[in-house]
Amino acid sequence: MFTGIVEEIGSVKGIKTKTEALEISIQAKDILDDVNLGDSISINGVCLTVTSYTDRSVEFDVMPETFRATNLNELKQGSPVNLERAMAAGGRFGGHLVSGHIDGTGQIVNKTPESNAVYYEIELPDELIKYFVYKGSIAVDGTSLTVFGVKENKVTISLIPHTMEHTVLGNKGAGDRVNIECDMIGKYVAHFLGKDEPDEKSQMTKEFLSENGFA
Repeated sequence: MFTGIVEEIGSVKGIKTKTEALEISIQAKDILDDVNLGDSISINGVCLTVTSYTDRSVEFDVMPETFRATNLNELKQGSPVNLERAMAAGGRFGGHLVSGHIDGTGQIVNKTPESNAVYYEIELPDELIKYFVYKGSIAVDGTSLTVFGVKENKVTISLIPHTMEHTVLGNKGAGDRVNIECDMIGKYVAHFLGKDEPDEKSQMTKEFLSENGFA
């Protein structure tokens, strides 16, 4: 489990491509302070398992499902990546609940500066847009952000200077693909209400509520 608060920007030290799979070596500093084999670390919002490490780098395997569903297949040697260690049980909860399980990718279609902020408009697949609401949470490349607009198949987010400087999003613009994780609570609520199955009628009716003591 993560919070979407990026700890540092690492860089791809080495990358080996196999058939829809990857072996990635990431050069980093802060996240290596207490690293152990088997630890979970978020790379651009994707939860990966540490397979080996040194005092300067850490390695991961990327399986076919992750290769196909995220933007990790676009990484090259030298590519910057957002890094976050799994949340400590006694640590501060600065962002929102982030699982590191990417729901899909979106594409930045517009980037607009306004005062001390920069607004990004991101186009999402039709199957994801239903999970977002105004002032709700979204994780973009592993960064916890607030949704400031939902229109048709697009969401709008806003980055402050700190986020622009300390995450990879600051250097991304129109045309770039980003990893998207929907709000975890929103997905569960949608599932229980039947909203994630558009061809099925929701079981949450007035009659159902009345029969179960919610008259």
